[in-house]
Amino acid sequence: MGFAVDAIFQKKLFVTSAAPLEKIAGSDKLGLLDASNTTRAERGTSVRLSEQDKLKVAIIGSGLAGMVTAMDLADAGHSVEIFESRPFVGGKVSSWKENSREMILKWDCNVGELDFRFGGIGAPINGLAAFARTNNFVGGKVSSWKDEEGNHIEMGLHVFFGCYYNLFGIMRRLGVFETSLRLKEHTHTFINKGGDVGELDFRFGGIGAPINGLAAFARTTQLSIISKISNAIALATSPVVKALFDFDGAMEDIRNLDNISFTDWWFSKGGNRDSLSRMWDPIAYALGFIDCDNISARCMLTIFNLFAVRSEASILRMCEGSPNTYLHEPLVQYLEQRGVNFHLNSRIRDIVHDLDADGKPSLVKSVVYSSKNDGTQVTQDFDIIIAACDLPGIKKLLPESFRKYKLFDNIYSLDAVPVITVQLRFNGWVTELNDVKRAQDVTTGDQSNGKGAGIDNLLYSADADYSCFADLAITSPADYYKPGEGSLLQVVITPADKYMGMSNDDIAAEMLRQTNVLFPSSTLLECTWTSVVKLGQSLYREAPGMDKYRPTQVTTIPNFFLAGSYTYQDYIDSMEGATKSGLACADVVLQRTPEIAKMLKKKEASGVVAV
Repeated sequence: MGFAVDAIFQKKLFVTSAAPLEKIAGSDKLGLLDASNTTRAERGTSVRLSEQDKLKVAIIGSGLAGMVTAMDLADAGHSVEIFESRPFVGGKVSSWKENSREMILKWDCNVGELDFRFGGIGAPINGLAAFARTNNFVGGKVSSWKDEEGNHIEMGLHVFFGCYYNLFGIMRRLGVFETSLRLKEHTHTFINKGGDVGELDFRFGGIGAPINGLAAFARTTQLSIISKISNAIALATSPVVKALFDFDGAMEDIRNLDNISFTDWWFSKGGNRDSLSRMWDPIAYALGFIDCDNISARCMLTIFNLFAVRSEASILRMCEGSPNTYLHEPLVQYLEQRGVNFHLNSRIRDIVHDLDADGKPSLVKSVVYSSKNDGTQVTQDFDIIIAACDLPGIKKLLPESFRKYKLFDNIYSLDAVPVITVQLRFNGWVTELNDVKRAQDVTTGDQSNGKGAGIDNLLYSADADYSCFADLAITSPADYYKPGEGSLLQVVITPADKYMGMSNDDIAAEMLRQTNVLFPSSTLLECTWTSVVKLGQSLYREAPGMDKYRPTQVTTIPNFFLAGSYTYQDYIDSMEGATKSGLACADVVLQRTPEIAKMLKKKEASGVVAV
């Protein structure tokens, strides 16, 4: 067990087998398993700017990548302002059931719509009510907020892998790592039809990778004997084996497999279809929201490599409660204490920029934004502009002239995946599979702090349209457990294409039906509350051949930068990917700040016309 696990081990209610932190064979140039990244992210940048180099920086987008970028820039001395088009910090599309009225909020990234239905009451009351019901929340990828009844609505299921060294360092800098995360047993659990449980159990008497992983596959009941043999053949001839003695060499081989799907690679190595459908498809859906037929071999094998080399990489944590409480609010507080200004309800209409003789952007100068509160349009000058948007956001943001550069034009070759998050609250414990009487008991004794009946971990399924799910009343009880009530099952529908046109009630009903198939005893319980959040475009689609289109954080425009997990950071689109991109963006901005400051002084009297 590595140091990141030990730091919070003493506060947990369970025991996880310990293993030492395995050393990397060869080198790890990209730092994918460099635990010292936690220290770097915790300490922040060592740069302290001189007065002449302190510049005005605009960050467009208030997700994890944007706020992490802002942390280092503000600490170094830059004056930072963050612009967010929504009335809350982070998030993209939200939809929930409230007071028997279906309310839909589909902001800029999709169709730019607010549903002002308010029981027949017109303007201005219906408009005020629409905004009043959208409580501020933070996070982009990790968005969550409260409705009027105190229910924490979630956008996605937020799981922290043990190799999230950069994000853990950020949480340590905020002073919340030890109090915000709950360590889970070192198992990956699959729930099949009829309540049949399959498991990858990595606990092996304190022995770490790769031995514990081999033991987990040998013992699992999720795969047949034939499929286990198939897995052994495929993985034995994979770059994962090479990683045991040459980690960087293995990663280079894996990056070269981006042009084929995991399925094609798997079949070429002797793998069978049953292994994909029963185990690897649910994991692929959980990682990238697409199945093995459509996900790049690079994406899946990157994760395999990390799990095979470092035992704690496959250990899971979840938030103590809502990410809004345990991650987002500390982030905002940290930034505001350092003078960072948030502009909510402020949609960027244009990025004013200079053009060179060929009509290509040569310098960004200001942002034009409008307040959705009163429609006022404002132009504000900045020395540096950083686009920390998600994929659909950056496509909408970039001026047409930017596409004259290949780096920006490549972005439009990337696509995003639709996903739907559904919450189902019950008057009993859904994941309690062994004791029907206990599953129906929500009142006896203290059932808070994860003591409810059922499984305290992330769960996968090959037999439902939701790939991964968890009972948040158990896994993250601080905000999700309610006295006298039972499970709050949160499920993630991937792929969500066929459900996007359905009503929230129909989606919730179908997810309830599928839950009853997985947990037959749940038919004895009543579903008392539901929430449905549709996200038309979420993670970028990590399809074969897409990696080459991901842009770097530094761009061809000297004072314009990018952040976001879709940008290149040699990891998958995730919270850790967003954090890595934010830290990388801040590094290149600070590295180039003296040069930018000198350039801007020379430009002051240049007379170049902005467009």
